[in-house]
Amino acid sequence: MAKTEEAHYSVLSKDGDIETRLYAGDLLAQVEVVGERKEALNKGFRLLADYIFGNNTVRKNIEMTAPVMQEISQKIPMTAPVMQESSGSKWIVSFVMPAHFTLQTLPQPNNTKIQIVQRKPQKYLAIRFSGFSSGSNFEQHTEILETYIKKNNIRVLGNPIWAQYNPPWTLPFWRRNEVLFKLEN
Repeated sequence: MAKTEEAHYSVLSKDGDIETRLYAGDLLAQVEVVGERKEALNKGFRLLADYIFGNNTVRKNIEMTAPVMQEISQKIPMTAPVMQESSGSKWIVSFVMPAHFTLQTLPQPNNTKIQIVQRKPQKYLAIRFSGFSSGSNFEQHTEILETYIKKNNIRVLGNPIWAQYNPPWTLPFWRRNEVLFKLEN
């Protein structure tokens, strides 16, 4: 079985389970959807999967990469609990595009809800964990990362990003999930 391409990064430092990473610039296909976290992830995934499976300007498949990322669309204060988002929350669901594409060579989506975004090289704080990609598992690890951020007076930009690397049939102890925060440069 071929290994799925992943977003490229280097680890700058590590403190226990928490890493400071530098991500290379890349392209993201992203869509904004409304709903509860899991419902929004499923909606966004279906729209993005439709795009990479040929609903694009050249009608060609684009290889699947990892991770699938999800973040709340509107800015929420760091003191607000991430776990109690209302059913009307807006979420951004993103796929990382394969590294061989550029803005000029990437097939454009036919669905106007899907945006192609160029992400510049950026530092992130990350924590990796296994298990199901449940809201409670993500919330627990978001809280760990937020506590670390506050304790170390780290300045972050935006909301937590929840990343999933595995297909749903992967056994929980083999799954890779992450919470990331974009760092101020």
